[in-house]
Amino acid sequence: MGELMVDILIELTSGFEQDLGELAPDLNTLVIESVNNCGSLFSGHERFAYDRLQLLPLRSSLKDYDSSLYVLNVLEKLNVILTVDEDPIFDQVIFTLFRVVQQDELNRAYQNIAGSLYQELAQTDREIAQAA
Repeated sequence: MGELMVDILIELTSGFEQDLGELAPDLNTLVIESVNNCGSLFSGHERFAYDRLQLLPLRSSLKDYDSSLYVLNVLEKLNVILTVDEDPIFDQVIFTLFRVVQQDELNRAYQNIAGSLYQELAQTDREIAQAA
């Protein structure tokens, strides 16, 4: 049986590009290799890809929703915050890379990104609740 081929699209945000630019060249390369290695696992080894990603909890107002926001540990104290969106119709997985952060910055950066990503969703929920 052949390996399932999935297109991996990687989108970079300006925050990620800025963080990457501030790293030493060897760390910069390590971050890119870690993202590429994780992405390559989606072609037939999806379970292993998700094993490399950590899903952190969202704020309580969004607990009824599944997040696609993950953390990829690059080194003991260096992490990438990203979303993973699987599109089975087009056989592709889209990684959107938001930040590269040190361990001590992780929670604050993650909550800021989650807040901005899911702000519209939370607002829609409040409007639906008010109308009910």
